[in-house]
Amino acid sequence: MIKEKLRVLVEMEPKKMIMYPLIVFGIALIIILANYVMTGSIVKEGIELRGGSVITLQGVNADPDEVAKAIQKETGIPVNVEKFTSLTGGGGIRVYVPAGEDVDKVRDVLRKMFPNVEPQTTIIGPTFGRMVKEQGIKAITYAFIGMAIVVFLFFRVPVPSLTVVFSAFSDMVIAVALMDLFGIELSQATIAALLMLIGYSVDSNILLTTRLLKRKEFTIEEAYYSSLKTGFTMSTTTLGALVSLWLFSTAQVIDDIASVLIFGLLADFMNTWILNAGVLRTYIAKREKEGRK
Repeated sequence: MIKEKLRVLVEMEPKKMIMYPLIVFGIALIIILANYVMTGSIVKEGIELRGGSVITLQGVNADPDEVAKAIQKETGIPVNVEKFTSLTGGGGIRVYVPAGEDVDKVRDVLRKMFPNVEPQTTIIGPTFGRMVKEQGIKAITYAFIGMAIVVFLFFRVPVPSLTVVFSAFSDMVIAVALMDLFGIELSQATIAALLMLIGYSVDSNILLTTRLLKRKEFTIEEAYYSSLKTGFTMSTTTLGALVSLWLFSTAQVIDDIASVLIFGLLADFMNTWILNAGVLRTYIAKREKEGRK
């Protein structure tokens, strides 16, 4: 049954295969632009990037939403609260206080709510946050440039190489747009997840591009279908692992990493096996037609 569904892609016109992913890419850009107009940032930044304080209470078992409401009611300070579980089985809650707010007021409220637990405070300065943000942007930029150089050196053909690079870029843009929609903050963890997307995207695109450009015995459609089945297996197994991680994790950091990778993986399936395949089929058909003249 799944093979029949994949056959639909093989029979789809290459122009439509290119058009649909580009429409999704355009919608993602609109979402990011709208978020930038409303908030001044393309994606909401976490406390690690904008600075602030983290108050940790070990051994506390409380509803994070209720704690956040109680603090805001007493102090007027909007805080984020999350539960965490350590590897040793212990746990507690973390309270994230924005930079510039009076953290002592929040600590006083927490002491009243949990008199038997002493709050432990970690302060992240705005300067450190800016440094982390700049290093994250540099890491993504350099990784992208390095990936593009390797792809161009490997294929030495402009159209397939540019399509591989664009597919990786589109994966990241769509993942960031979905982060905006689902309220996932940009942090050190999600920056690492975006970096991992570059590697995963290149793997699947190189598999497809190599199979189609260097085929000898098969037609374009047969080579595409064979690659598609392999790619579908790769994507679904990875997706299954990430969904399990997201479902069973109790740490917000792990949830955020898994969510960003799931977004990117879904975008990559579309950009690799539909967009890139459509471009390659059009390019190869045109090249073979000119070769027969």
